[in-house]
Amino acid sequence: MSFSLRNLDYEDIKTVGALEQELFPVDAWPLQMFYEEFFRPDTRRYIVAEVDGAIVGYAGVMIIDTTADIQTIAVLPGHEGRGIGTAMLHEMLSEAARRGAREVLLEVRADNPRAQLLYTRTGFAKISTRRRYYRDGVDAWVMRRELPPEGAPGDAGPESGPNGGGVNENTGGNVNENTAGNSSGTEGDRP
Repeated sequence: MSFSLRNLDYEDIKTVGALEQELFPVDAWPLQMFYEEFFRPDTRRYIVAEVDGAIVGYAGVMIIDTTADIQTIAVLPGHEGRGIGTAMLHEMLSEAARRGAREVLLEVRADNPRAQLLYTRTGFAKISTRRRYYRDGVDAWVMRRELPPEGAPGDAGPESGPNGGGVNENTGGNVNENTAGNSSGTEGDRP
């Protein structure tokens, strides 16, 4: 089953908010937070993953100066293991590189080995632990990945996106999978 990535549209926010509540019931972002993030395109980008026209995942990144932070990655459990989370992560890394980031940070639940493996395989390394970071008392691993200057060998450029190149730009917006962002999804964690 194939999937596609595209920018989050304003009209997608309620759907993404509902997925957020389903995937991260303990630490879900309030719906208003997604609207606030959407209206900060100077420092944020969110995307969604679709299968047969239905949103099955989303991800977001914040880039300020030379530092990026993966805000969230989430994928519905029935769609995990198909490369959706990896594709969204690569798109977020590409966006960070395009905007001049030299490092990317994220938090991941200490009890989420699936997400930790995704990040480790993508070049992230654990740099510290935030004790009792999540509302249910679980620690967060802080992970970091350096990015080479855009265009340098090994960069996170568009070729690392699905099908060889980035997000479908026909619609504007933002994204998330259940691998990086929040507290209780099987693949996900988020600050």
